[in-house]
Amino acid sequence: MTVKPIIDMVSILKPAMESGRTAKYKRLAEALAARIHDGSIAGGAKLPPHRLLADRLAVTPGTVSRAYAELERIGLIVARVGDGTFVRKLGLERARDRGFKNFVDEPQRCIDMSRSMPVSGQETVMLARSLEALAADAETLRELMLYTPELGSARHRRAGARWLSHGDFAAEPEQIVCVNGAQHGLLCTLLALLRAGDIVATERLTYPGLISAARLVGIKLLGIEMDGEGLVPLALLEACRTHRISALYCTPSIQNPTSAVLSVERRKVVAEVCRAHNVLIIEDDVHGVLMANRPPPISLFAPERGIVIGSLSKVVAAGLRVGYVHAPGPLISRFGAAVSSTCWMATPLPIELASRWIEEGVAQALIRQQAAEFERRKHLVQSHLAGLNYVSHPQSPHFWIEVPAPGRAANVQTVLRQQNCLVSAADLFAAGQSAVPQFVRASVSHAVGGDEVLQSGFAALSATLRQHARAKPQ
Repeated sequence: MTVKPIIDMVSILKPAMESGRTAKYKRLAEALAARIHDGSIAGGAKLPPHRLLADRLAVTPGTVSRAYAELERIGLIVARVGDGTFVRKLGLERARDRGFKNFVDEPQRCIDMSRSMPVSGQETVMLARSLEALAADAETLRELMLYTPELGSARHRRAGARWLSHGDFAAEPEQIVCVNGAQHGLLCTLLALLRAGDIVATERLTYPGLISAARLVGIKLLGIEMDGEGLVPLALLEACRTHRISALYCTPSIQNPTSAVLSVERRKVVAEVCRAHNVLIIEDDVHGVLMANRPPPISLFAPERGIVIGSLSKVVAAGLRVGYVHAPGPLISRFGAAVSSTCWMATPLPIELASRWIEEGVAQALIRQQAAEFERRKHLVQSHLAGLNYVSHPQSPHFWIEVPAPGRAANVQTVLRQQNCLVSAADLFAAGQSAVPQFVRASVSHAVGGDEVLQSGFAALSATLRQHARAKPQ
């Protein structure tokens, strides 16, 4: 029989707490696990709050917290900020607990506004030309079939330095690491420079790939307050004073998901805070290349601690898994071990293609096409958002849209999915235990079906948002 009332929960757990030689939290965790496995406590059941259960069992709240943490670690329960702790069942997890997906297993009729990705253009034509030219270069083909240095060949690192350089920031080839896309570059950075248990500060709404990677390697995330410009330096300073922060991860140019851009003045202040508190700076500059006049990276103002990550995958071609990491000279050797332990070396063929495209100006031309197409599509659908509160940088591939009160972002996401339309609710981007605002991210980069399909997707989104605005609070 399923246990619901707190009194029944206590009656089946108390005997386990009164006998045994192991620590109390382990006995409690084992008793709960046994009841979950035998069905006494059903999937989806809400467990009692820590303090309430502690009072009923005559143990400390810390004992209950450690027991719940152990059960969450082995996947039996799910802690949902603001909602409580639940026995895991299919579909119960938040989007950020399930992790993000770059490929959606949905039928073609689904209108996918949940992902930001390159739109189809001339990349396939350029790929055919590059492969034809490469096929005639026997020496290069032979080299591509061999092992390469862990950090990448000298020629490929030079291309990476050219890709990341802009304005006053001149990336050095000797400080470049070639990686299989920005996500791989981020993972290598975490593995090379941090240890399990370290704290990484980040915007309270951040790239979901960081959340997944941090969970994988045991790094704790601390969400930092944001405003319309992005990361708030004073909030970062307060966090550094109260926590032992090892690194800051941020996206200062076209922030994901808010599309905010940090001013040069604020970048300088962030660099000063990190230098004063010995904090490494990890910058995601994947979408920054879409900007015509992007500000310099924060690393320009603190080069001894700045790591810049860039990629072609989000702005040139999704299948071209090529990225670059620029790190301080004294730290660069650590990346060799991280690359070799994850994939031995960045795959030479895509790196070669990317290098040629960068050297010949093809990649830059494709970026300009992407930025122009994003602007065109956003102008096309913008009328559907009239009267709603939203933000978006001109070169950003997505809108960040507030769900009118009393609506909830998760409900909007669910209703749209029932109409075969996909968006991303703010929960996917929430770092650590940060409060989640009621916003959704909607991208214009979905290509299947053309303008008419894109228009219909945003029309459905608009109608759903307005319907939630009229709904009465529960």
